[in-house]
Amino acid sequence: MKKKQTKLWFLIPLILFFGLVVILYMRLGKPTDIVTNTALERPVPTFELPLLADTTRTITNDNLPDKPFLLNVWGSWCPTCVIEHPFLMQLEERGVDIVGVNYKDEIGNALSYLNRGGDPFSMSIQDSLGQFALDLGITGAPETFVVDGDGIIRQHIVGEINEANWQQRVKPCLTVLNKANKNNDSPDLIQVEEMCK
Repeated sequence: MKKKQTKLWFLIPLILFFGLVVILYMRLGKPTDIVTNTALERPVPTFELPLLADTTRTITNDNLPDKPFLLNVWGSWCPTCVIEHPFLMQLEERGVDIVGVNYKDEIGNALSYLNRGGDPFSMSIQDSLGQFALDLGITGAPETFVVDGDGIIRQHIVGEINEANWQQRVKPCLTVLNKANKNNDSPDLIQVEEMCK
C-alpha cells in the first residue's frame, strides 16, 4: 500500500510538468504584447511632480502645453529609450513639442543621459516613484502618449517611436489634432478615431 502511495507522489510533478507543456504549446504563435489603454480618451492624470532640471520647481497639469504634444515616458536605465532618443531629437528639430516623464530614475543619471544625447523635451517631469506613469497605464519604457490641446490623451504608443510608426501612426494623429487646435476647435471625433487608433 505504501509503495503505491509513493508512486502516486512521484506522478504528481510529472502530471504538472506535462500540463505546463500543453499550456505553453497552446500559446505558441499567439501575440504576447500586453497593451493597456487605460488613459485613452481621458485627460492626462492629475499630477504634482518636480521638474527634472530644477527639482525645486513643481510641475502640474497647468504647466502642460495648451496645444497638441507628445508625452514620452523614458529612463536613462532603459536600453530602448537609448535607441529611440536620436529620433526624438529629430522630432524636436522638426518642431514637435515633447514633454518627458523621467520614470523611476536617479536625477544624476537622467541629467547625464540628456547631456550626452541632447534634450528633446520642452520639459521633463521627474516621476521617481513611478506613480504618475502607472496612472497613465504604462507597462514599461519607452511609451508615448499623443495629447490634444485640451489635455485629452488620444493615442498610446507602446515601445519606441521611429520613422516608420511616426509616419504611419503618430504624425497623422498629431496632424488632425494640430489642425483642430489651429482653428480653435475641438477635434473631429470621427477623424480622431480614424487617425489616432
